[in-house]
Amino acid sequence: MTQKEYGKRISQMAPPSPILKDCSFAYVIGGLICVLGQILWNYYGSLGLEKTDASTAASMTLVALSALFTGLSLYDNLAKYAGAGTLVPITGFANAVSAAAVEFKTEGYILGVGAKMFTIAGPVIVYGTTASVIYGLLYWIWMLMG
Repeated sequence: MTQKEYGKRISQMAPPSPILKDCSFAYVIGGLICVLGQILWNYYGSLGLEKTDASTAASMTLVALSALFTGLSLYDNLAKYAGAGTLVPITGFANAVSAAAVEFKTEGYILGVGAKMFTIAGPVIVYGTTASVIYGLLYWIWMLMG
């Protein structure tokens, strides 16, 4: 059996993907995570925090909740239904880093938790920092010209 024949056979045997249902769940759950972020932002603002401080506090709370739910194996259960909806940037990133820490904790804190967390976080931090430096330089040049 060739690889092409095998692929055709698999596509015939596999059940059809419920794309509309999956997209709907992703949209609703992702939206609810964003609504929670907005509720937290409003709450922290009502406590007297400035907009930027309320945004930081809301983001920190979402990261903490995501890490907590990952540690309790609740985030994975949510992701089974929500799919890409749980990849809302800040919660998805916190889940990825926390999941690596939980999965490799038996290998120790240095070579397990620390190494695996930064395997996930390292590229994001490097590219995020690089992008912000480039953006800052372009903005600085733009302001010099204007």
